Amino acid sequence: MDDILLVITNLPDAASAEKLARQLIETRAAACVNQLAPCTSTYRWKDNIETATEVPLLIKTTRAAYPRLEKLIREAHPYELPEIIAVLVTAGLPSYLDWVDGETTTLKE
Repeated sequence: MDDILLVITNLPDAASAEKLARQLIETRAAACVNQLAPCTSTYRWKDNIETATEVPLLIKTTRAAYPRLEKLIREAHPYELPEIIAVLVTAGLPSYLDWVDGETTTLKE
């Protein structure tokens, strides 16, 4: 259970979010990706306060698969500085966490 991560990223639109989600699953960099409803993000970027509509992704993966997952996000992401935050899962349904581990064990190019 110590090796399961929840990774959060945001994309500018549903099409790019869906494309990235499918790529992460097809390459086994993630076991599951939830594409959430668009949200409004407010942040400071290059000394300006910005507001943007973004599509959040919640990505379930493992520590072992994380380097590959981060590489894929960085390559596919349209932002200069994409949000990529990994949160360690400290508890969960053991059989689900085992499934996440099993789905990401064999990484493919």
